[in-house]
Amino acid sequence: MNLLFANDKAGQYPASYYAATRAELAPFPELRGTVNADVCVIGAGYTGLSAALHLAQAGRRVVVLEAHRVGFGASGRNGGQVGSGQRLDQVQMEKIAGRENAHRYWQMAEDAKALVKGLIKDHAMPVTFHPGVAHACWHEREVRDTHAYAEKLHRDYGYTQLEPLDRDGIRALIGSDAYKGGEIDWGAGHVHPLNFTIGMAQAASRAGAVIHEGSLVHRIDHGAKVTVATGHGRVVADHVILACNGYLGGLDRKVAAKVMPINNFIVATEPLGARAVEVLSKPVAVADTKFVVNYWRLSEDNRLLFGGGESYGWKFPDIIKTVSKPMLEVYPHLKDVRIDYAWGGTLAITMNRLPCFTRVAPNVLSASGYSGHGVALATLAGKLMSDAVRGQSEGFDLMAALPQPRFPGGAAMRWPLLVLAMTWFSMRDRMGV
Repeated sequence: MNLLFANDKAGQYPASYYAATRAELAPFPELRGTVNADVCVIGAGYTGLSAALHLAQAGRRVVVLEAHRVGFGASGRNGGQVGSGQRLDQVQMEKIAGRENAHRYWQMAEDAKALVKGLIKDHAMPVTFHPGVAHACWHEREVRDTHAYAEKLHRDYGYTQLEPLDRDGIRALIGSDAYKGGEIDWGAGHVHPLNFTIGMAQAASRAGAVIHEGSLVHRIDHGAKVTVATGHGRVVADHVILACNGYLGGLDRKVAAKVMPINNFIVATEPLGARAVEVLSKPVAVADTKFVVNYWRLSEDNRLLFGGGESYGWKFPDIIKTVSKPMLEVYPHLKDVRIDYAWGGTLAITMNRLPCFTRVAPNVLSASGYSGHGVALATLAGKLMSDAVRGQSEGFDLMAALPQPRFPGGAAMRWPLLVLAMTWFSMRDRMGV
């Protein structure tokens, strides 16, 4: 079974709040016949569209192939949080990469946030960047660790955007007694994720990139010229960029052995009106410290968008039931609120939660496995691959230098082993460990 079609109708966005409030974008035509390009980009999410935009701006002939619609995958379904840093904190990054390189990775993450904000502004995209992401801690020790980490970032990295919160502070912010404290990162933020993707597609198209929707890639034939075949056409290109993330399938087995697709889910309530202040007193996004993270924010029409729960099979579960349970643990007073939208999506994780940047072949680049930290990082990844295609590979090579182990058992056995591991961590969450 192909994850591209396991839970969705061909060529259609899921019935999400984001799809219901998306900016207008006329469909792009399916690829038919043979075309030549400097670069063929496979996947029209953040990674692929950012690569296409930057390459087209540099004068390259770019063809983008998307199996469904632009932003169909995780780029159009996620929580919209534009987070700081890498997926691992800087303490861990220093252990993995050393202090000097850890600073470089931190700066790259800062550049990624700035890139998102800059693209929105420079291309007048139909999306607003809202500052502020709060981190809510379930346990006192997590509060102490969070506040100590904020001090480290201030002292060692000059980062001054973190506002510590005690129990009263987090309670005043999120209107729940569930948490012991936390912080607000005012340097982070949140966006309407699908409209950001649509904005990048519009910008890339205006810059000269040719986008084809409904063009599922079946095969890649490697060589000095790479041939990418779809159902009704093919692209012959000097370079290929794989930007498929959780929907890579069997296009490259070596990447698939290091990158695992998993499913995550979000619900959107009815508009809360005056009750919205019972959920958030400031227009920030929130993520908590559970291993299977709960995350939420208010929409611009004051709906609660709440994400939680994961699954590791092909088919989505009962999403409302899956997400309502953690939502009501945080906000029991919302038990009478109607759920208007419920949707799931497939993202990709790696063993160590660091992204997988790799040269599949001398003229084929791949970036994926953002592990829930992809809005900013995937957008930067596209730019870094654009730079590398044009001979400026320092940024891409730095990311590719991060250790990236294979899942035990490779592509064949990764799924059942992951299910066992994630079930254990989910049990720990339920036990409050």
